[in-house]
Amino acid sequence: MDAALTLFAERGYLGTSMRDIASQLGMRAPSLYNHLESKQELLQDIMLRTMEELVADHRAAIATTKDVAEQLRRAMEAHVRYHARHPREVRIGNAEIWNLEQPVQDQVRKLRRDYARSWQDVIMRGVDEGRFQTPSPQLASYAMLEMGIGISLWYHEGGRLSESQLAYYYGDMALRLVSAESA
Repeated sequence: MDAALTLFAERGYLGTSMRDIASQLGMRAPSLYNHLESKQELLQDIMLRTMEELVADHRAAIATTKDVAEQLRRAMEAHVRYHARHPREVRIGNAEIWNLEQPVQDQVRKLRRDYARSWQDVIMRGVDEGRFQTPSPQLASYAMLEMGIGISLWYHEGGRLSESQLAYYYGDMALRLVSAESA
């Protein structure tokens, strides 16, 4: 899985062969088929696992408090941490959806929609409670999601900001994006 993650992230799914993956592992391609059915199986596992982990992290983050502003902050912090820690998975998840076969492509798309909808629900609840102000909870949620996804492109451990600092700053930005009012 690790070899496939690296190669798919670097070369893309279509640019990676089973021979490439086997070579990375120091084995021959026919031997690889003793462990899995196809390259597609690897892609499916990577993309489903990525979205399932992201959704689980999000749910765990918002379950830690009832305060809607704090839920949004913690959701953003979890989103940032995931994208900082898993750049290969993020690159594959964003680039390779078109190469997933059915029905897994639809499963991944549903997980993405559910994830985005959960963000919108938090923001709409904040608007309903008078804590957030935004003309479009959907647009605000998309902006937050994209902000976090972008981290996977440039963040590296040991940089100017630690992961914790980055998560905190992005949490602040998410709250400012919806003009959050303090409790």
